Amino acid sequence: MTLDAIVEAIRTFPGVTRKKAIHEIVDLLPVSDFPQVAASNGEDAAAIEYGDNYILFAADGIMESLVASDPYYAGYFAVLVNVNDIAAMGGKAMAMVDVMSLSKSKICNQILAGMSRAVKKFNVPIVGGHTHPDCKYHAIDISIIGTVPKEDIILSSTAEDDDDIVFVIDLDGFFPPNLPYAWDSTTNKNDDLVQAQMEMMTHVAKEHLVHSGKDMSNPGCIGTLGMMLESSMKGGNIDVTKIPMPKNVDQIQWILTYQGCGFVFACPPENSQRVIDMFSTVGCDGAVVGNINDSMKLTITDDSESRLLFDFKTDIITGCSPKKK
Repeated sequence: MTLDAIVEAIRTFPGVTRKKAIHEIVDLLPVSDFPQVAASNGEDAAAIEYGDNYILFAADGIMESLVASDPYYAGYFAVLVNVNDIAAMGGKAMAMVDVMSLSKSKICNQILAGMSRAVKKFNVPIVGGHTHPDCKYHAIDISIIGTVPKEDIILSSTAEDDDDIVFVIDLDGFFPPNLPYAWDSTTNKNDDLVQAQMEMMTHVAKEHLVHSGKDMSNPGCIGTLGMMLESSMKGGNIDVTKIPMPKNVDQIQWILTYQGCGFVFACPPENSQRVIDMFSTVGCDGAVVGNINDSMKLTITDDSESRLLFDFKTDIITGCSPKKK
């Protein structure tokens, strides 16, 4: 697969392009006058001051197309994406609330079945919410809270020059029917193993092994790296041939895929192997795939040539960075 094809696929992928509107909303809702907000825009979850800990607070809505194509997975992923956001910050998920909009009881029941399975899978309760029982459409949105010791928090915005870029991914999974960009590595696994994968992030955080991190979400693995670099106001170079990948999967499809368990790290080189080894104990493959620099440009290479993917002096993924003045 050519580098030009990879660049075109990422830059035009809806998982990337639909993020661009975020900064327009953020600009209208500033948080600078609220000292209790330690971190917010550009992070996987907001961090709110609470004694020696931060309360982590996040929310995700499921795309209309997923609700229409597979309501069960819509409910399941509504939980999974929120749990991943808390884990990405080095935190422990505590509880969730949901907002459901529904028209047909059959679809509602499928969404609820997916949510119920995910609650048991990740061992995080849904403790309340709100229901719109008379809509002309179906939607599921979930908000989550978690907690992390202040000294352990992992941010998206703190990557440093000369850090390794480390990818860890659970390659043992499958693409569900009608979901070509969602890698399911959790539904068929033992609940304890899935929970251990999320909890491994708390161990990485406690050992202070990484400068920055994010969970691999809708923009795919390289797109998620792009969000981390944009938030950190850094650049980087990534070798696409080093990305952990299962056999017999199309390279571009894999690069664009939402991972059931996948994380991007900016890691001091002396800690990279430790992080990879830790995740290997819970069934995840890892590799150093590149490095961080101060160029504010993300380039990709295949070991023979390179291409510019994003120049964050002009390009926008989310437009969010705590370091912007």
